Amino acid sequence: MSNIVDPLVERIGARIRVERDRRRWTLAELAQESGVSRAMINRIERGESNPTAVVLGKLSAAFQLSVATLLDPDAGGDRVRRRDAAPQWLDPDTGYTRRQISGPGFPAEMAEIRLPAGAEVPYPAAAFAFHRQLIWVIEGHLTFHEGESVHELDAGDTVELGPPAPCVFINSTDHACRYAVVLVRGDAP
Repeated sequence: MSNIVDPLVERIGARIRVERDRRRWTLAELAQESGVSRAMINRIERGESNPTAVVLGKLSAAFQLSVATLLDPDAGGDRVRRRDAAPQWLDPDTGYTRRQISGPGFPAEMAEIRLPAGAEVPYPAAAFAFHRQLIWVIEGHLTFHEGESVHELDAGDTVELGPPAPCVFINSTDHACRYAVVLVRGDAP
């Protein structure tokens, strides 16, 4: 096992700690709010564990922040973001990657997602309760479960999320799927 610490994993852990401290929550209180174990939260905050997409979704819901806010907390003033400088996070369980396109100061958030063949990533309804979101498939096929509704999306297709519901992103094909997530903070539909 490598002893090299990923700076993004450290930043994610630090951001989660800041958000927990801002609310004056104990580890136990955040665990209760998010459904993530105290031990896991503690390892993430110390930069010892890279959270999965599922765990990030639960923590973002508990804080009522977007996943992008947890992944890209730096509020730099540069309006030009080079591809190699954009934060890119890898889910250790599924191989799902998320690259932040927009910076933290922009009023809408945009991320590029690569969902490997056979991957499935669920998010709780609470993760969608405080913003509006659009999914745009760029390459491949995405099966998107939004509560009871199932949307089969191919390259070029979009879906605007409705009222908050548990969501599952599934790539049941043999090829990676690439899609964009556009999020606008504010009241959900």
